[in-house]
Amino acid sequence: MTTATGVIVPTDTTERLKSLRTLMADPSHNIDAYIIPSEDAHQSEYIGNCDKRRAFISGFTGSFGSAVVTQDTAIMFTDGRYVLQARAQMDTNWEILRIGVGSTITMADHLSTLKPGSRIGVDPSLISYAESKNIQNKIKKNNCELVPISTNLVDIMWADRPERSKEKAFFLKLEFSGIPLKEKLIKVREMIKKHGATGLVVTGLDQIAWLFNLRGNDIENNPVFHSYSIVTDDKVSLFVEKEKLTEEAIQNLEGVEILPYGDIFDHLRILYKSEKAKIITDSVCSWAIVDAIGTKNIIEEYSPITVLKLTKNSVELEGIRKCHIRDGVASVKFYSWIERELVQNNMSLKISESEAVDKLFGFVMEQKNAVGKSAGTISSTGPNAAVIHYNPTKGTDLLIDINQIYLVDAAFHYLDGTTDMTRTWHFGTPTAWEKECYTRVLKGFIKIDDLVFPSGTTGYVLDPIARMSLWEAGIDFRHNTGHGVGSFLNVHEGPIGIGVKPYFNDFGLEAGMVVTNEPGYYEDGNFGIRIENVCIIVDKETPHNYGGTKYLTLESVSLCPIQAKLIMPSLMEPREMEWLNNYHKLVWEKLSPHFEEGSYEYDWLSRNTAPI
Repeated sequence: MTTATGVIVPTDTTERLKSLRTLMADPSHNIDAYIIPSEDAHQSEYIGNCDKRRAFISGFTGSFGSAVVTQDTAIMFTDGRYVLQARAQMDTNWEILRIGVGSTITMADHLSTLKPGSRIGVDPSLISYAESKNIQNKIKKNNCELVPISTNLVDIMWADRPERSKEKAFFLKLEFSGIPLKEKLIKVREMIKKHGATGLVVTGLDQIAWLFNLRGNDIENNPVFHSYSIVTDDKVSLFVEKEKLTEEAIQNLEGVEILPYGDIFDHLRILYKSEKAKIITDSVCSWAIVDAIGTKNIIEEYSPITVLKLTKNSVELEGIRKCHIRDGVASVKFYSWIERELVQNNMSLKISESEAVDKLFGFVMEQKNAVGKSAGTISSTGPNAAVIHYNPTKGTDLLIDINQIYLVDAAFHYLDGTTDMTRTWHFGTPTAWEKECYTRVLKGFIKIDDLVFPSGTTGYVLDPIARMSLWEAGIDFRHNTGHGVGSFLNVHEGPIGIGVKPYFNDFGLEAGMVVTNEPGYYEDGNFGIRIENVCIIVDKETPHNYGGTKYLTLESVSLCPIQAKLIMPSLMEPREMEWLNNYHKLVWEKLSPHFEEGSYEYDWLSRNTAPI
């Protein structure tokens, strides 16, 4: 909650923790610790309001983190992106342990330190089978037990828990999706056979949306709908209430068996009692799903749908390029507006961070095929920009200060693609240190964008290249350099990306995949810097092809000027300056035809794309 003066007041969790601990001690449960994950039953990164159990028990609303509650402790495990936010939102009942980049501890490690013989409870539908195995392997040395509790304890005590969304899923026309369901099923079934499996259970919501060419609105900013699917050689089933589908959606599901959402577990138990059944389950399958199938009947592999979805088809790629032009037009309108009001008009209009969010959203929604946000917009001035996933809210946000750095990370959905772009600005006079930090971030950004690398190289290998200039100054950033992006799907699309997460080493990058390039630097209490473009991985012609190897590079499709005022030219190499001028030339060529010559937006774009 927040006060009238805009100060964040941590949520008082004393009574909530007391109620949870009473349930934990009840003889029907008898557990010493309880895990509350942030995910839903589909291991989604972003979840519906009805599934925000960890936020309810702790007050922490970040998208990543798991809570562990014992009778005398309450610990939140989250990564470097959210530590500052967690500190602000949680009361003194909670301890924060940072995991992920730059940390060696994990939640499983901590659980292994509990007293010998401890019973650790968890809702098996909210934890992946892979993570349940990891925890069990870690805690067995201490004779501890991971106990599945199918009745969620937080749900019992959450009196005003929101209802599950009833919004309808709709059909995404082929002019946007590119490939019909029947053709996708052929490819999926080929991959099922290749793995020696008899079927595939699909629990990832973005996988289901992609396969059936459907989109929904059950989770804010994510065009997915709560559902499951089973694909075999001769049958495909979709588990979703029929009333949650539009008539057009149903008409385009010819040959698909539509069953109630809640029937998935009974269906799996009955269908796969035979030991001959071999079902592919991937990393997002819950412990409960695997238990229903039987561990002897599963093949743990990445879902064929995950693999196929990574490489965009020609229709999707064309849509991605086109929607980024429209997104660029909206960005120019926004940044030229904000600069005019703050600088040219001498701050005649006081603009808050959240008011800027609304203004940008308005410009985006004017564009053709615009649907809405694909992530909450980060509009952050001064010290707020140091909070990596800062979420401005009316009452707690600051007025944009021309004497401080201003960072905007904005992502949107269009019917023909998903965007995600970050720009950092200074409307006054930046300090030498701010310029040096910005330039070092820009150098890493350019090195990734300009890189030529062999086909199949992983994002895990590329990540250090984005950090080299920062490391030379003894600074770094605590997030990955980039993530995969869906096509009018989740803006964070795994398992590809550029970063140090182990799964970024599982898949090599190939032409047709889409990733972001977004290095940054954050100085707590002072400022934050990030530059981000969405990039399509494309083939690169080289003078030679050693061993028949194909080479790749990145094509930036995000279109918006990079502020020259923040650049320290003495740190830039000639090739980097050439890249910047070429990029600005591209931005001008793509966006200027959309503005009337002589208009403020046209002149602003001209000034900000002029050669340096």
